[in-house]
Parts: sequence; C-alpha cells; structure tokens
Amino acid sequence: MARRLALITGASAGIGAAFARILASHGYDVALTARRADRLEALAGEIRLRFGVEAYAIPADLADPAGVEAVLAGVVAQGRVVDVLVNNAGYGLPGTYATTSWADQGKFLQVMLTSVCELSHKVLPGMIERKFGRIVNVASLAGLVPGAAGHTLYAATKGFLVKFSQSLHLENLATGVHVSALCPGFTYSEFHDVNGTRAQVSQSLPEWLWLGADEVAASGYEAVEANRPVCVPGAPNKTIAAIAKILPDDWALALMANQGNRFRKV
Repeated sequence: MARRLALITGASAGIGAAFARILASHGYDVALTARRADRLEALAGEIRLRFGVEAYAIPADLADPAGVEAVLAGVVAQGRVVDVLVNNAGYGLPGTYATTSWADQGKFLQVMLTSVCELSHKVLPGMIERKFGRIVNVASLAGLVPGAAGHTLYAATKGFLVKFSQSLHLENLATGVHVSALCPGFTYSEFHDVNGTRAQVSQSLPEWLWLGADEVAASGYEAVEANRPVCVPGAPNKTIAAIAKILPDDWALALMANQGNRFRKV
C-alpha cells in the first residue's frame, strides 16, 4: 500500500476515535482496536466513506496478556505494518488501593502500562528500519501533578508514560521516529461515565477546565509531527502543570489532598 498505516488503541470513542479521524484526514489508513466491535465497525465505515482511506476494525481486549499479539496479528493479516502507533486505551479504577482487588489492579496495569510498552517495543524496530514512525502515548495531566487519593495507580501509570516517552524520544532523535506523551486534563469523552464519576466532576469542576476530544487529539497530532516529547493541551492545563513544577512538594501534595475529592472517587 502506498499509504501508511496508523494503529489506534481505545479507538471506539473519545480521544481514540478523534485521533482516528485526524490521522485519516491526513491520508493515513487506520487500524482501530478496542473491545466493542460494533463501535469499531461503525467508525471504520464512517472513515472509509468520509476520507477515502482504508480502515480496519480489530476487536481485542488489552487486559488480556495475549491482546497485543491479537492486535498485531490483525494488522499482519491485512498485509500491513504499523507506521503510527497511538497508545490511547485506558480507564480509571475507582476506590482506594486496599479496597480494590488485585485482579482488577492487575488488569489495569496490563492495559495502562504493559500493553503500551509491549506494543511500542514490537513496532519500533520496523519504524527504525523504515526510517519513519510516530508514537503517541496518551498520558494525562495527572502524570505531571502529585497523586490523589483514589484511582491509586492512574497518576502513577500516567507519570510512567511521560518518562517512557521522553526516553524513547531521546533514543530515536536520529531515526526518523517521533515520540510524544500527550497529557490532557479533563476531556469531554466517556471516561468519567465508565468509571462512575460523571456526576461528581460535572458538578464540581468549572466548564473552562474542559477540552473536547477533537481538540486534544489535534494537539497530540501536531506535537508528534513536531517531535515534541511532551504536549499539554489547553492554557489552563499548561498553567496547572507549570505551577506543579514550582510549588514545594509538601504544598502541592496538601493542595491535592484538599482538592482531590472533586475528581477522584474514593
């Protein structure tokens, strides 16, 4: 195929679906993966009709340790290779660490951390060989500020993705592979509906803190094209990230302790 292929995880809605449309609008074929096959097929059909590119629906569950291999096998079955990888799949796990099960926490780590590292590791050599590649790791503003009570591993995994992306960025400066961590704040998507905090965040957070999924994905696309290692979309989020850098640690942690119940479910 003359066109390059972009693989997007968590593509059935929100930021993932927005990334799929943006990449398709720039001439990429897209491989869409998530658990909901009906959503993927509908989006693939829309993209083919709207943008005139190929779109493949590859249903898979990245909480399954075999999920990454299943996704890549779906790409290979189409005779394709991955030129762009958007690691977007993710969710929040409400509750404190002690009151949640290890089975749930283990699945969370598989989706949020292990599958990201595995996918990146398996597609990166081909990108380097072809002297072209783009990897976007959808992290979060939560990875740039102190952790909050509840959703215990969320900020930890997002902070990992920031450091991971920075290292990959530096390792590949001369290879033609661009790597960026996208760190959005509160984004209009299904994220808070799925984790049961929609009413909580809608009532307690001002509208100016929120961005649309399309705006977030557009910022991520621009950042990885420019090979910026970290992208924080939106002026309010940039301000919060900057303040978190300069505040003394104990002040920042106290602030998070005071405000965390506005957006975390303990």
